[in-house]
Amino acid sequence: MKNVLILFVFVILIVFIQACGDQASKMDNRARLTRTDPPVEWSKNAVIYEVNIRQFSEAGTFKAFEESLPRLKEMGIDILWLMPVHPIGLENRKGGLGSYYSIKDYSEVNPEFGTMEDMKSLISKTHELGMYIILDWVANHSAWDHVWVKENPDYYKKDSSGKMVSPFDWTDVVAFDYSNLKMRKAMMNEMIFWVKDMDIDGFRCDVAGEVPTSFWEDVRTELDKIKPVFMLAEAEKAELTKYAFDMDYGWHQHHLMNEMAKGKINANEMSAYFDKMEEEYPERSYKMYFIDNHDENSWNGTVEERMGFAADALAVLSFTAGDMPLMYNGQEAGLDKRLLFFEKDLIDWKDYPKAEFYNQLISLKHNQAALWNGNYGERFVRIQTSSDREIFAFDRGNVRVILNLSPYDKVFSLENTVFDNYNIYMENGFISNFAENEIALAKWGYAILVK
Repeated sequence: MKNVLILFVFVILIVFIQACGDQASKMDNRARLTRTDPPVEWSKNAVIYEVNIRQFSEAGTFKAFEESLPRLKEMGIDILWLMPVHPIGLENRKGGLGSYYSIKDYSEVNPEFGTMEDMKSLISKTHELGMYIILDWVANHSAWDHVWVKENPDYYKKDSSGKMVSPFDWTDVVAFDYSNLKMRKAMMNEMIFWVKDMDIDGFRCDVAGEVPTSFWEDVRTELDKIKPVFMLAEAEKAELTKYAFDMDYGWHQHHLMNEMAKGKINANEMSAYFDKMEEEYPERSYKMYFIDNHDENSWNGTVEERMGFAADALAVLSFTAGDMPLMYNGQEAGLDKRLLFFEKDLIDWKDYPKAEFYNQLISLKHNQAALWNGNYGERFVRIQTSSDREIFAFDRGNVRVILNLSPYDKVFSLENTVFDNYNIYMENGFISNFAENEIALAKWGYAILVK
C-alpha cells in the first residue's frame, strides 16, 4: 500500500510539472501584446548616459559618483543607466573583481560600491536634479553561488546529464529555465522591488532577446501598475518593442558605422538601414544609437581604434538621424583606452576635451523638437546629392544635416532643395556657396543647419 501511495504522489508530481511546462510554453507562444501609447513623456528628448560605477572614480562608489551628478545635469544628461550594481559571485569568478553581470543577489548592492542607503541617496539626488535612473538587469542567468542554485535548482537549465549549464562561454554564470513558472515569478518580484521600494525609473535588460518575450510582457504589465517606467532591451528585435520595451539597440547601425569608418561600406547602406527599421518597428518605439558602450570599449576597441577620424561625424549622425543617443562614461573626456572588464581600471577624465562638442549636440537635441525621439519628433528624409555614396544629407523638420562619410574631401550639390533661412549651428570642414548650391566638405566633415 505504501508503495502504491508513493507511486501515486510521484505521478501527480510529474503531471503538475508537465502542466507548468505546458503553461509556460503557451505563454511563450501566445499572440504578441501591442500598445500604441508613446514611451513616458520625460523620455521624449532624452539623452542616456551609461555609468560604470567601478571605473568612474578612484573610490568606485555610489557616493563618489553622486558628486558628479551636477556636472552631468549641466551637461544635459537626462537618463542615467547604471551597469549592474548587485553583489558579484565568487564561484567561477573571472579576474580579480569579477563581471558585473554575474549576480549573486538581486535584492542587494555590491558592497564595493556602498550600501543600500547609499544607493537610495543616489536615486533620490538624481530625481532632485530632474534626471532619471534605470538599472541594468540580468534576467538570463545568475552567479553560480546565488542562493537559488542550491535552494531552487529547478530554476536553472540542465544538460542531458542533469548538470546546470552556462549560456554561451560565460562560465561564471548559470542559465535560468523560463519554462519554470515559479522562477518567472521570483524574477518578476525582484524587479518589482527595485521600482516599488527603491524608486528606480526602469531597466536596461541584458541579453533581452535570450529571455522569452512573454516574460518581459508580464513584467511590464506589473511595473506599469506601480508607476510609468522606461524599458531598454539589449537586443535588436522588433517583437520586444511591441509591448514590453520602449527602446532597443541600433546594433546593426553601430556596426555599419564601424565598417564605414574603415571604408568598407558607403552612405547608401546607412540609408537602407534606416528605411528597414522604419518598416519593421512599431511607430511608438525608439532606437538607441551610439558610438561607444561598455561592450564595444572593453572587447572591440576604443572609439579611436574603431572609428579614428570618422568619430565626430558618426557621433553627429547618432545624435541627429534617429532616436535616443547614448553616451558611455568618459566619452566626453575622449576615452582613449579599453577599460578592463574584470579589474579596476580608472577612466582618465583629463579636462573633458570633448565636453563642448557633446554639450552642443545635447542642447540641439533638447531644443529642436524635430530631433525628439520616436513619434515625439520627425522622421528624417534623405536629400539626394551629386555624391550619394559619400554624402549623407537629410532633413528633420527645420534641421538639416550634411555629412561626408568618406575619407575624401568632396565638392557636391544637393538636389531639389534650397537653403533659404538656414543658419549654421555646428560644422567641421564645411564650405558652402548656398546661392549656387555648391558645397565642399572635408573628409569626415559635417554641418548642422537650423532654420
